[in-house]
Amino acid sequence: MIHNILLVAMREFRQITGMRSFWLTLLILPVALAIGPIATRLMGSDKVQRVMLIDPEGREALAIRARLDSDLQRRILTSLSRHAQRYDLDRADPAALWAQHDRLYSDAEVAAFVKAGGMPAALATMKRAATPETPAFDPPEPDFTVVPTPPAIAKADPATLDRLLKPLIQPGEFGDKTTKPLDYAVYIPRRFGTSTTAVRLWSSEQPSANFIQPLQSVLTLRLRAAYLQSTGLSLNEAAAATTLVPAIAISTPAPGGGRERMLVRSIVPLLSAYILLMSLLLSGNWILQGLVEERSNKLIETVLACISPDELLYGKLAGTVAVGLTMVVVWVLCAAGAAFVTQGAVGTFLRMALAPLASPWIILVMLYFFLAGYLMVSMILLAIGAMSDSMRDAQSYLTPVLMVIAMPFTIVAQGILSNTGATALKVLTWIPLYTPFTMLARLGGGVSVLEIVGSALTLAVFIAVEFVLLARVFRASLLNAGQKPNLTALARLMRREAA
Repeated sequence: MIHNILLVAMREFRQITGMRSFWLTLLILPVALAIGPIATRLMGSDKVQRVMLIDPEGREALAIRARLDSDLQRRILTSLSRHAQRYDLDRADPAALWAQHDRLYSDAEVAAFVKAGGMPAALATMKRAATPETPAFDPPEPDFTVVPTPPAIAKADPATLDRLLKPLIQPGEFGDKTTKPLDYAVYIPRRFGTSTTAVRLWSSEQPSANFIQPLQSVLTLRLRAAYLQSTGLSLNEAAAATTLVPAIAISTPAPGGGRERMLVRSIVPLLSAYILLMSLLLSGNWILQGLVEERSNKLIETVLACISPDELLYGKLAGTVAVGLTMVVVWVLCAAGAAFVTQGAVGTFLRMALAPLASPWIILVMLYFFLAGYLMVSMILLAIGAMSDSMRDAQSYLTPVLMVIAMPFTIVAQGILSNTGATALKVLTWIPLYTPFTMLARLGGGVSVLEIVGSALTLAVFIAVEFVLLARVFRASLLNAGQKPNLTALARLMRREAA
């Protein structure tokens, strides 16, 4: 019996792996890992928005430009701090600003950081504590660049600015199509703070908050200073009053910890659930195509003359499971190779994501639920193939079955990534049809041993009952060509004992 099962399994394995679609599917993940670093680099370079400041007196334009520069340096300092904390570089200079992680950096601290040499000086210091495995620092890109104001616009009457700026804001419609458009143009009237003339803003699209906020902040401080001066305070006193801000100490988990750590560690379990779902969706056609062709070509009668229906069933199950495991092993090896070969943020992310696989317990649990899910659904697909005379008949059964199986996956993925829907996830865990996908996805967030063992036993009992019932359907339907059983007939086949 074992010999016949192995022969059928090897034939099924060779038949599926000989398909072109199998190799295309197998190469999906390696190709994605190969182009991932390139895509990340391309997608990470955001557009730098071009800003023109029209200020007859020049005072407010200098303050706005200084604020934009200060915001950029604050982002760089914050990113340096996270980089130093993640890769243990604080020991290079524990007194440095970037080695102090418990604060929202103030304007004075940002100014001190720039005065001390800024990012180049910080990186040179960090280099003393870096190791060959420490990835290079990836600085944040600037959000804005301030372009020079043409003399004709700087000296223009405010009433003519609309006409002059239209070709610059929308050059494709009102000017030279090869000209790079402005994203923002800001006009600050003379005697701002004492004059009632409004500040004007032209934008190529809906203004973003990261530009409006610093612009409004600078102009608000100027207005407050002018008001305080009008109440009798000196210029220095008014300026000091407007710069008062609270010191805020921030406590967050270290990089790679807390919610970030849980999300990253959930990637592999969630991805394994997705791979299980996708491999079943893809292999469904492979399984059905082989069995339907054997029935339509009358090959099944020749095969059954040599082996029993049970040997055929178990051999096909073993072959399809071997195909699924082959895909998973190749994908895991590619991911592990990319984790240790790829440098920089992508490699670090992959190493963190694969960290749960360092535990033999987690590997065994993931392997169990993956194999159980594959067996459970493959058995359903083989029963469908045994009842179908053509691929059209098979698809009429396959489509609703796969829709029912795949439908809750969106809920599972959203619940894992957003840390919500814990009740829904627990309910799905105990529904055998969804147990493999839900448990695989939940393993990264921590699941009690009781839930793992209980759901595993429940799933095992369900698969055992499924094997008994669907095996009867499989045996009874193999040679029944031209008959499409309804639900009543299907239930009768499940109750019928083998002859």
